[in-house]
Amino acid sequence: MEHLGTEYIKTSRLILRRFTIEDAEAMYNNWASSEEVTKYLTWPAHNQVSISQTILEEWTAYYYKKDYYQWAIVLKENGFDPIGCIGVNHHDDAVKLAHIGYCIGQQWWQKGITSEALQCVMDFLFDKVGIQRVESRHDPKNANSGAVMRKCGMKYEGTLRKADWNNQGICDACYYSLLASER
Repeated sequence: MEHLGTEYIKTSRLILRRFTIEDAEAMYNNWASSEEVTKYLTWPAHNQVSISQTILEEWTAYYYKKDYYQWAIVLKENGFDPIGCIGVNHHDDAVKLAHIGYCIGQQWWQKGITSEALQCVMDFLFDKVGIQRVESRHDPKNANSGAVMRKCGMKYEGTLRKADWNNQGICDACYYSLLASER
């Protein structure tokens, strides 16, 4: 495995890039302040742009690390403002595993954008970093998140009962994964 850090990635419709502090207002307006977007996430909706700025200060401070992966999702047609984020929430180098999390503004749901971002991050992790297992999870009440995982070829592994929590409280966790050998 060779960690490369958050590299610039392009797809047909998207640019995945590092966040900057200047992204705070777009982050706040496009997804972080939305109760609907954060409904099944583990962090509350931001009630002021300064919270988004503080988060971005934390995230951008880690970009020097080669094992840190946090991308801004940008639509090429929209220019520079991010509409969501995707990153490796944790990794285990011993088993070459990466756990991916993502969120995107409600205005861009059901357009294949999150699936496109997830697919290109998975390809990057498999092909360039040498990850052998990519996994993710979702609350079963958030079925659209599971649909994104399945669309990218991830396989359902099972549901852990009352094994997670989010803004709705303690919840079940549906796990999905894809192995490098299954691609």
